[in-house]
Amino acid sequence: MAKRRTLEPQKINFRESFASLKFIPRFFREISSVNPALFYTNLVGRVISAFLPLAMLYVGKLIVDEVVLQIALETKDLDSMWVLIATEFALAIGSDLLRRGISYTDALLGDQYSIKSSVTIIRKTAEIKLSQLEDSEFYDKLERARQQTTGRVGLMSNVLTQGEDIIVIVSLIGGVIVFEPWLILLLIVSVVPTIMNEIKFSGTSYSLARSWTQERRELDYLRYAGASDITAKEVKLFALSGYIADRFKELSNIYYIASKKLAGQRARWGSFFNIVGTGTYYGAYVMIVYRTVIGIFSLGDLTFLSGSFNRLRSKLQGFFTRFTSITERALYLQDYFEFLDLRFIDESDVPKLPMPEKISEGFAFKDVGFKYPNTEKWVVRNVSFTLKAGEKLAFVGENGAGKTTLIKLLLGFYVPTEGEILLDSIPIQQYNADQYQAYFGVIFQDFVKFELTLRENIAVGAIEEIENELRITDAAQRSLADQVISELPEGIDQQLGKRFKRGKDLSGGQWQKIAIARAYMKDAQVMILDEPTSALDARAETEAFDRFIKLTIGKTAVIISHRFSTVRIADRIMVLQDGKVLEIGKHEELIKNDLLYAELFNLQAAGYQ
Repeated sequence: MAKRRTLEPQKINFRESFASLKFIPRFFREISSVNPALFYTNLVGRVISAFLPLAMLYVGKLIVDEVVLQIALETKDLDSMWVLIATEFALAIGSDLLRRGISYTDALLGDQYSIKSSVTIIRKTAEIKLSQLEDSEFYDKLERARQQTTGRVGLMSNVLTQGEDIIVIVSLIGGVIVFEPWLILLLIVSVVPTIMNEIKFSGTSYSLARSWTQERRELDYLRYAGASDITAKEVKLFALSGYIADRFKELSNIYYIASKKLAGQRARWGSFFNIVGTGTYYGAYVMIVYRTVIGIFSLGDLTFLSGSFNRLRSKLQGFFTRFTSITERALYLQDYFEFLDLRFIDESDVPKLPMPEKISEGFAFKDVGFKYPNTEKWVVRNVSFTLKAGEKLAFVGENGAGKTTLIKLLLGFYVPTEGEILLDSIPIQQYNADQYQAYFGVIFQDFVKFELTLRENIAVGAIEEIENELRITDAAQRSLADQVISELPEGIDQQLGKRFKRGKDLSGGQWQKIAIARAYMKDAQVMILDEPTSALDARAETEAFDRFIKLTIGKTAVIISHRFSTVRIADRIMVLQDGKVLEIGKHEELIKNDLLYAELFNLQAAGYQ
C-alpha cells in the first residue's frame, strides 16, 4: 500500500479568522430575505429574552430581602411575598416560552436557508465549465463551498445568540456596577484566560479541515466503493473489501491522529486557563460573602451579586468561546460566498450573438488543439474538418484517439487551447452558450442512469415537457423504449434503480433505449450519439439505427461507434489517431486507402467469419 504523508494542517491565524467576519452581514441579508417575518420575530424574541435574566435575579433579591424582613419583624403579612413569587414565576414561564419560540424559529429559518443555499450552489454549478469541474483544485473549491450546510445554520443561531448575550452582559454589568463596581475588575481578570485560550486555538479546526479537502473526498469515495450495489459485484469477485477497508482505516487514522493532537492541546490549555479563571471567580465570591457578613450587603444583595457575577462570567466565557466557533464557521462561509462570486467566461459583459433559426453552412474545425490545464500532453491537435448542415459524420478510431474530446469541444464544454470552431463561419464562443447547447441532442456512452421515474428519465431531454404524455410516448417509440415501458408494472411512472423501495433495475440495453429517447425528446437540430447502441443486441441495434437514419433526415448528426456496420451508414467517416485526423471520406474511399480504417474494418470483419 502506498505510503501516505503525515497530515500538517495549513495554519490559519487569528487575524485571518477575524477577517472572515466581513461575510456575516451578507450572510444575514440572505437569511432575512428567506422569511423576513420569521427572522424579525426571532430578533424581537431574543431582545426580550435578553433582559429577563437581570429581571429574575432582581426579583429574587427582593424575595430574599422580603423574607429577612418578615422574620425580623415577626409578622405574617405575606401579600408582597406572594406578588414577588408570582412575578418570578411569570418571568420563568415567559423565559421558557420565549426560548422555545426562539429555538422553533431558528429551526425553521435554518431549514429554509439550508434549502436556499443548496439550491444556489446547484444553480451556480450549472454555470461552471466541464473542464473546470474536471480540475482537482477547482473541485476542491466547490467541495468546500458545499461543506458545512448544517454548519451555516448553526452559525446563524450562534451569531444571533451572541447578539442576545451582549444585551444580557451589558444589563448584568449595569446591575453589578450599581452595587459594587470593583467586581467588574475581578470579572475581567476571570475571563481573560478564556480569551487567551480562544485566540490561541482560533481557526485550528478549519485549517485542519481545509488541508484535508482532497483526502476527505477520497474517504467518501472509499466509503461508497466499499458499500454500494454499483460496486458490489467487483468488490466480491476480486475480494476487495479487505483492501478498501484497510485503505479507509489507514487514511482515517491519519486524520484521527492529527485531530486527537489538536483536541489534546485544546483540552490541556483549556483546563489550565479554566483553573485560573475559576480561582479569580471564587476570590470575588469570597469578597461578596465577607461584605455581606460585615453588614455592607443584605442577603438579597448577596443573592443578586453572586448570581449576577456567576452568570456574567458564564456568559462572557460562552461569548468568547462562541466567538471562536463563529470565526471558524465564517471561514467556511467565506468559501461559500467566494464560490458564488466566481465569474465564468459566459458571465462576461461581451454581447452574445443569437443562434440562427436554422443551421445553413454547418461547423468547421480549424487547426483545433486541446490540452488540459497544467498539463503538457495534447489530447487533440491540428484537427481541421467540416461538418456540413444536414450531414451525418462518423468518428472512428482506437480508444484514446480523441473522439469524445472532439464532441465536448463541439458542444462548447471545452474551449480549444488553440485554433477555433465555427458555426456558419462564426466562432461558437460568440454565441450564447445556453442557446448554442440547446441545438444539440446528445447521448454519451457514459450517460447518467437517473434513479427517478421512467417518465422523468425520458423527459430529461426536455424537462419542461415532463407532463406532455404524447411527446414522451413518441420519443419512447422512436428509441424502442416503449418495449421497456410495456414490461414494467407501473409503466411510464415506474421508479427506476435499486435505491428506492418501488425501484426496478433495468438491463444495460433497456437503459440505453431510455437514454436514446432523451435525444429524441429534445428534437434538436444536431444529434450526437457516442457509442449509442453498445449495450443493444444485433437486432435491436440494427432497428435503432434504421430509425435513427430516417428520423434525422435533414438534420446534422455525429456518430461515434466501434461497430463498422454502424458507421457505414454515415455520409462521411473521419478516422482519428493519436489526437489527429488521419483520413476522412466515404466507406469505400477509406477501404481503398488501405490505412487504419481498412485495417480495423478487416480485423472486425474477420471476427464474423
